Amino acid sequence: MAGWVRAARRTAASIGLAVALLTTGVACTGDDNASTGGEVSAGQGVIGEAPVASDADLAASPTAQAIKARGTLVIGGDENLPLLSQRNPITGSTDGFDATLGKMLAKYIIGRPNVNIVTTTPETREAMLKTGTVDAVIRIYTITAERAQRVAFAGPYLLSGQAIATLKGTTGIDDPGDLNSKTVLAVAGTTSVAAIQQRAPGAKITTFGTAEECVQALEQGKGDAYVHDLTVLAGEAQLDSKLQISGQPFTSEPYGIGLKLDDDSFKRFVNEWLRKIEAAGLWQRAWQETLGTVVTGGVPSPPAIGSVPGS
Repeated sequence: MAGWVRAARRTAASIGLAVALLTTGVACTGDDNASTGGEVSAGQGVIGEAPVASDADLAASPTAQAIKARGTLVIGGDENLPLLSQRNPITGSTDGFDATLGKMLAKYIIGRPNVNIVTTTPETREAMLKTGTVDAVIRIYTITAERAQRVAFAGPYLLSGQAIATLKGTTGIDDPGDLNSKTVLAVAGTTSVAAIQQRAPGAKITTFGTAEECVQALEQGKGDAYVHDLTVLAGEAQLDSKLQISGQPFTSEPYGIGLKLDDDSFKRFVNEWLRKIEAAGLWQRAWQETLGTVVTGGVPSPPAIGSVPGS
């Protein structure tokens, strides 16, 4: 029942956003492949200012040239991740931080934000890259040295990690040390439990089977705080106005853009694009307009490209 309620709230939130846009006079085509002013969605202003690769840039990557000739960038991703990549059921547009980056990358290559999102899972993403089913995977894909034996990673483009959520109005819980002597909720079997034990050994940990159950327990006063990955908490906070996220992540999960192994020229091409949007402040604006709408503490600095093992 809890999962059904959460799904219903997720749909309602998307519909509410769409209605708000429409009632304020914003026109949406509902087509992620729109090339000019017809599509207006979260991040569209950023996309409009995003750079386009020069002929010399494209010449350095046969893969980029092939994508431009095709006219569409095929991304392995998701359309049900709030604040990251979520399809609006009214407009048909896919919005969020990852979705915005995907559209900016498509514009850089093709000249227009033409994107086709193919649903991927942790079990299928490596095979899809290997077979060329997708050009890139942009879906909270943590870079590790072990994974880098099978896929290439551009980036990292985002640092996430374990973070703290509390009920709005709660004060005095801003970092892991504040969790000592508190009752902290976490999903059983996740890295959240070990992170709490390491950073707040004096905390009392209460676990539940799902994220939805943790949120319900927090609302019912069964805990003082809830610890989970920042991207999960951000999505929950978007759906539930009672939640707030306190501070930045206190562990590190570097997300990369998954690419086909051994395509070094395309990896350099994508990394150069990341540098350009970061230098222009477009990465920061995309974060602010998506994850930054619920994460407190200001816009973080983009992670240094190539800064983690496997990148």
